[in-house]
Amino acid sequence: MTTTTNPSTSTQDLVPGYAIAHLRTPQLNDEVLDYIERIQATLDPFGGRFLIHGAEVEVREGDWPGTIVVIAFPSVDAARAWYDSDEYQAILPLRTRNIDGAAIIVPGVAAGYDPAGLVAAARAGA
Repeated sequence: MTTTTNPSTSTQDLVPGYAIAHLRTPQLNDEVLDYIERIQATLDPFGGRFLIHGAEVEVREGDWPGTIVVIAFPSVDAARAWYDSDEYQAILPLRTRNIDGAAIIVPGVAAGYDPAGLVAAARAGA
């Protein structure tokens, strides 16, 4: 497993966290429908909300079979706590038994983030 950090964040509890899933073989069956019906109740205690849920993607570069799900959380810690919660872990197999995919948790950037600051810091350190 490869882990990378975002040098633009000084503390991850000041930025939103995102759970992102690339679902390569999306399909609907009774288990997946049950998962979809139950997931929101697992998100609510952690402040999670869907930003993207199974939308048709427009591929501009490379290969992207399937679809994407993006769920926003108030922080990376909230995203981790949701994923690790007993409630979510109880329904997760309903999806993973039926849909091939990958899931990640990633920090966002702070309000006012400017990528030029990252470049300036990188050049100063080079």
